[in-house]
Amino acid sequence: MANSKYEYVKSFELEDEVMLPNLMVVRIDGRHFSRFSQVHEFEKPNDETALNLMNSCSAAVLEEFPDIIFAYGYGDEYSFVFKKTSRFYQRRASKILSLVASFFAAIYVTKWKDFFPQKKLEYAPSFSSKVVSCASAEVLQAYLAWRQQDCHANNQYDTCFWMLVKSGKSISETQEILKDTQKQQKNELLFQKFGINYKTLPELFRQGSCLFKKKVEETVKHDENGNPVKRLRRKVVFVHSENIAGRSFWNENPSLYNDLGRFTKDIGKIEPDFIRSFQFENKLLPLTWVVVRIDGCHFHRFSDVHEFEKPNDEQALKLMNSCAVAVLEEFEDIHFAYGVSDEYSFVLKKESELYKRQSSKIISAITSFFTSTYVLQWGEFFPHKELKYPPSFDGRAVCYPTYNILLDYLAWRQVDCHINNQYNTCFWMLVKSGKTKTQSQDYLKGTQTREKNELLSRQFGIEYNSLPVIFRMGSSLFRLKEVENGVVSGKKLEGEVVVDHGNIIERCFWEEHPHILSYS
Repeated sequence: MANSKYEYVKSFELEDEVMLPNLMVVRIDGRHFSRFSQVHEFEKPNDETALNLMNSCSAAVLEEFPDIIFAYGYGDEYSFVFKKTSRFYQRRASKILSLVASFFAAIYVTKWKDFFPQKKLEYAPSFSSKVVSCASAEVLQAYLAWRQQDCHANNQYDTCFWMLVKSGKSISETQEILKDTQKQQKNELLFQKFGINYKTLPELFRQGSCLFKKKVEETVKHDENGNPVKRLRRKVVFVHSENIAGRSFWNENPSLYNDLGRFTKDIGKIEPDFIRSFQFENKLLPLTWVVVRIDGCHFHRFSDVHEFEKPNDEQALKLMNSCAVAVLEEFEDIHFAYGVSDEYSFVLKKESELYKRQSSKIISAITSFFTSTYVLQWGEFFPHKELKYPPSFDGRAVCYPTYNILLDYLAWRQVDCHINNQYNTCFWMLVKSGKTKTQSQDYLKGTQTREKNELLSRQFGIEYNSLPVIFRMGSSLFRLKEVENGVVSGKKLEGEVVVDHGNIIERCFWEEHPHILSYS
């Protein structure tokens, strides 16, 4: 990060490390997936294609993150278990949960057309996520048993519910019929009224899906005589098991007990409240300004692979802005956003009670929605450029106690924008003129703002201050407030999100737009 007088705002960032030897589980849940499934006309009670899409996304997550050893999912949720020795992202909960949710969302959009080739993806899906910190293998065992029991109970209820609805019952009548019914009663209802033996329904519906990495022998090449040369490689495999928390299932797979620990006995009754007590949750302080900052993960490589223009690709920046606009339109509690390069900061109103100020849900929902929108809108900004692989973003939430400190945070990000953009403009002009990257770095080492401006002007005929403001100032997003007869300048309506490239370091910007952030 560039140095400035605003650097002190970093002291408000808190680390949320999941301490060793706790096992980390990241659980993601589809956000508003009841509506999503209705809009996209998923089959009830189970859409096999939609479940296979979820499974495919989960397999991609295991391939992407080597530290994830095991995953279990059903419906619109998935739990990912990290190996007990994992140091991934220094075990920072917010980074890990946001990255997993982001990558999953990106893959979901990317793979949609493979599973639903005749069905348009109407809008970007998103996921909330949380970290469960399991103090021992026994806690992990109880957690997995809880999730699979939940799968069974929900699927059995939903199967009864939708068969009754399809038979002509209203939703309220169906709910009344099923009220307080037990497992055996539901099984009898299905068999007697609809001829369905619940135990013969597909395992995918009844048991959920689990994935883990298993050593399998694969042919990697053939020798000079045409004989196959085989190697043991870790490959993601799917399994449907009646009891994924059972000792026999777990302990017969060395890849599981070596990396996660053994289950020494079978588990009895599960107390969900006991499991919930291990959720790693950070509730954000009330009546503070919450900023969620997201950053592109490995975007240097992403920009190289997709051949972004250096030092700035205007289309890529406009795509980021468009995603940020979508975020403000999706989350009413976000009143302001500022972005530069591959990062964006979203400011929630001081009184926000979004997700009851649960940090994990706020971070993951915003990050995953931004990511899926990025993938969904890629073709609009790069119609002639294939998206080689989906991007991902990580996020964090920071509380700022006062209005002035919040403005200093935003000033810090814009100062950083200027310093980095000026350096990058000089650097890439030198590289394009024939210097190596090392030579360019050495040439710029220790130079100040004035010297860089002179370099650009003298050697390349570039006046830095005449470069596009989107490069020099970054982008600010907010909703319009003042209107005349419902119209501003004959075009913009009240409440519409606009993109501005003003100087947010100067207080006059905030005085001109007092409605964006109030002192209260």
